Amino acid sequence: MNELAEHWFKLQNWQPYAFQKDSWDQMAKGKSGLLNAPTGFGKTMAIWFGVLEHYYLKVEPKLTDNRKAKKLHCLWITPLRALSREIHQATNAVSDDLGIDYTIGLRTGDTLATERKKQKTKPPNALITTPESVHIMLATKGYSEYFAELSVIVVDEWHELMGSKRGVLIELALSRLKALNPKLIIWGISATIGNLKQAKAILLGTMNAGVLVRAELDKKIDIHTILPDSLEKFPWAGHMGLTLAEKVLPLIQQGSSTLLFTNTRAQAEIWYQRLLDIAPDLAGVMALHHGSLSQDLRNWVENALHEGILKIVVCTSSLDLGVDFRPVDTVIQVGSPKGIARFLQRAGRSGHQPGALSTIYFLPTHSLEIMEGASLKYAVAKGMVEDRIPFIRSFDVLIQYLTTLAVSEGFDADVIFKEVIKTHCFESINRQEFDDCLLLIYKGGKTLDAYDEFHKVKIIDGLYKVTDKKIALRHVMSIGTIVNDAMMQVKFLNGKYLGSIEEWFISRLKPGDTFWFSGRSLELIMVKYMQVIVRSSNKKRGRIPSWMGGRLPISANLGAAIRHTFKEIHYKSVESKTPEVKFLMPLFKEQSRLSYLPKENELLIEYVHTKYGYHLFVYPFEGKLVHEGMAAVLAYRLSKIKKSTFSIATNEYGIELLSDEKIAVAEMSLEDLFSTKELYRDIQEGINTMEMARRQFREIAGISGLVFKGYPGKQIKTKHLQANSGLFFSVFEDYDRDNLLLRQAYDEVFIFQLEIVRMNAAFQRIEAHKKVLQTLQHLTPFSFPLFTESFREKYSNEDWLSRIEKIKQQLEEL
Repeated sequence: MNELAEHWFKLQNWQPYAFQKDSWDQMAKGKSGLLNAPTGFGKTMAIWFGVLEHYYLKVEPKLTDNRKAKKLHCLWITPLRALSREIHQATNAVSDDLGIDYTIGLRTGDTLATERKKQKTKPPNALITTPESVHIMLATKGYSEYFAELSVIVVDEWHELMGSKRGVLIELALSRLKALNPKLIIWGISATIGNLKQAKAILLGTMNAGVLVRAELDKKIDIHTILPDSLEKFPWAGHMGLTLAEKVLPLIQQGSSTLLFTNTRAQAEIWYQRLLDIAPDLAGVMALHHGSLSQDLRNWVENALHEGILKIVVCTSSLDLGVDFRPVDTVIQVGSPKGIARFLQRAGRSGHQPGALSTIYFLPTHSLEIMEGASLKYAVAKGMVEDRIPFIRSFDVLIQYLTTLAVSEGFDADVIFKEVIKTHCFESINRQEFDDCLLLIYKGGKTLDAYDEFHKVKIIDGLYKVTDKKIALRHVMSIGTIVNDAMMQVKFLNGKYLGSIEEWFISRLKPGDTFWFSGRSLELIMVKYMQVIVRSSNKKRGRIPSWMGGRLPISANLGAAIRHTFKEIHYKSVESKTPEVKFLMPLFKEQSRLSYLPKENELLIEYVHTKYGYHLFVYPFEGKLVHEGMAAVLAYRLSKIKKSTFSIATNEYGIELLSDEKIAVAEMSLEDLFSTKELYRDIQEGINTMEMARRQFREIAGISGLVFKGYPGKQIKTKHLQANSGLFFSVFEDYDRDNLLLRQAYDEVFIFQLEIVRMNAAFQRIEAHKKVLQTLQHLTPFSFPLFTESFREKYSNEDWLSRIEKIKQQLEEL
């Protein structure tokens, strides 16, 4: 038993769980591993006391008086600054409770330069930080000495990092730090994901098998769907959500605290205003929390939650992760959570303590989305948690990393190559590809060697080094892989900072215009450099900002759970149906009357002629991104039968192809239309992958350092970044088709934008399913939401709503 842990747990009057004891035992044996446990069961302490025991039993006894606390012992890496701060507070509380001299530092983008300098000259025993800050430290001269006696690395919320390029930053940092200290103990902390064993293998690398510690604990989750008073048989996306706001108020009032999760920052702003409109008494006890608000505002919200001051917080994924505050009574999810793991993570914020019941309310935004309430219950009961797909062959991150090492102490190419190929991301690269990366930072590759600005490194005594201070500064300022549109600071005239907003939104406003941000009505005064100067406004109307990163597709697992719901619809008795399905039965009966209600192993296709054109509707239930790719393939295949032009609309459930001319329904073979044969070729022919790759290349060019994004507060305008990266893309397309970054752009388009693996799996599934084609006279409950998606673009919002209502009334009278 870990003596420090035993003493501290007695002070708290707690008993440790078996998984906590197991973690301490494994760490005491010097083993690395991955810990998986439900939210709120003490994952942090399961690792932290292993860190403390290692220090006091194995490190401190070997230190002489003049060497104590002069070397870093533990590095704790988290994906969020807020989480870093909470871990810092929790671990310092342990030191205070036990009266030990183990010092803990905090380093994030918010840490003052004076504090960072102090941490460098006199390191704490443990440093809690973020992936980007670790790489900034690797870009500092003397890093090898600083990390020389590092013994333990902990990567918190590893599941969140693994499915992004930030995870690649972690892999590369670990490859270097393990080379400095081969005995390094590495632990990850992860929520439940479908591929935990792979997550462990990626974190620990090919040379360290490690252990997987899982908490065999049953986290009870109570799921309720908020149902409207009446059912819309002809729904459209988003029309119902805000109308249910009145039903949210009793849920807020019945508990002491509530989190209302939305999927986007724009939705969070809208919901905050809506709740304030219908319940003005919430002013002062309701707050807003999302990633574009200032750190000070977010800190205040988190502290107010911790102290029990707030009754409700409207938030986004910014409060998904393990930020520690007093457990809330209720969680409300607005709209589809898009994934089962995300839904579970958010549910776990309620009852965020051992053995407590987590309660979550699902608030659908349209009638068909009500079905997801039943699907989520089924998925949670069956443990249908998604895999996190890791990035591979991310050459932009590798190029950035090589420049980082060149900025600090320089590197031997042979040594670093042997290290990086031990990571999951780069285990498949060969020496020629690695050398091509070196050539890009040494001479600008094969096509940019005539331009001095791309000669970033020099070879000095066999080491690649950056000697130009301007190049080094630019690089350090650009470290990281989080790429957004250019962000502008929102400030009052007195200089008070409210948060950041994307340039593309502000570019559409003129002085005097009003917009809502951070829960306030603001009037735009002027734009100065990258600052948006505003003043408070009394106007009730104003634009709601939206951010470009808000497109989330439903996961493959949630799609499968939704399709499974049709089995319940068809075969379960009325008594055994879930409340959601019972409520939706009139809609399903109307769908069956007007067309056909598909079974779990069937694909429904509807062909309808209206005065707006000829519509072909298909319902794979695979998610919007997969549907976008599928729609392009279907349109291409149909146009080969009969030359036609299609407009395309998609939602999470289906596809609409709309043409001015008759679609060759009679001539087409449904088997051929949905065949996997030559699918890859048809994707390339039917989708403008070059234009998609051109857009994706902008992100890659920024991460790799090919284009400079500007200094903090003086970012280069988006249109200039786009033009610069577009120029490089064209040069590589014309003169260097084998360029690694160019190839990567196309790969990322196929893997992440077109979701080629999921699309291929969808076509394979549909090949084996029965296909039901219905030629109809009218729109149906399933087709109406898709019809409104394409119809929306033709008219102003007010005119669109009135026209849609008129069409809906006509359908209801059939």
